[in-house]
Amino acid sequence: MLSLNGKIVAITGASGGIGEATARLLAQRGAAVVLAARRSERIDAIAQDIREEGGRAATSVVDVTKAEDLRRLVSTTVERYDRIDVLVNNAGIAPISPLADLDTEGWSAMIDVNLRGMLNGVAAALPVFREQGKGHLVSIVSVAGLSVSPSMAVYAATKNAVRTVHEGLRTESTDGVVRTTAISPGYIRTDLADSMADPDLRDRTRESMDAMGIPPAAVARAVAFAVEQPDDVEIGEINVRPTVQA
Repeated sequence: MLSLNGKIVAITGASGGIGEATARLLAQRGAAVVLAARRSERIDAIAQDIREEGGRAATSVVDVTKAEDLRRLVSTTVERYDRIDVLVNNAGIAPISPLADLDTEGWSAMIDVNLRGMLNGVAAALPVFREQGKGHLVSIVSVAGLSVSPSMAVYAATKNAVRTVHEGLRTESTDGVVRTTAISPGYIRTDLADSMADPDLRDRTRESMDAMGIPPAAVARAVAFAVEQPDDVEIGEINVRPTVQA
């Protein structure tokens, strides 16, 4: 089993799904985790579970659309644990719909959370990483950014943009200070469909997730694999997809 002893990891969107699974797994493997999300009671409960199991965990209430919240997450992590080794940008929403529905509010929300939220994380973490001399940025992207399906145009655009930002940061980080990893899951069994306004589309998405989705723990293992690598090894991108058998 991989060991993450001594790693300090902050995770956004940690109140459920991939974020919660990642926090629990990394804590089990020795990392200290700081769980960030808007639902304070939920992240507090998860952190308490982790501590009762012998792990180290703290919380920070964060809305990733607010740059000051991400700065506070990074500063809280540093104040508590003296540094931040890894920021996992995981928060995301998917109020998907056909473009013809003209759900401009949903479009804006996806841009704000999925893309701007990730950029806010970059802006908060990079100065600290450079001051420390090292740091690792991990973002949960999506295979949707590689292959666009009906009703997912704007969601896919935000995820593809996150991938592009990651690649740009990787090409700029030639001094070995900042490592980047983009993790692109396929269907994962989470509550992501809850943000969809159309009840029929929401139900169909939930059915697809239940039928073809893989557990959030599979993505958490990919995060753990990337994070535990030595400083001179960078895992640029990992795709996590279910195996489909005929």
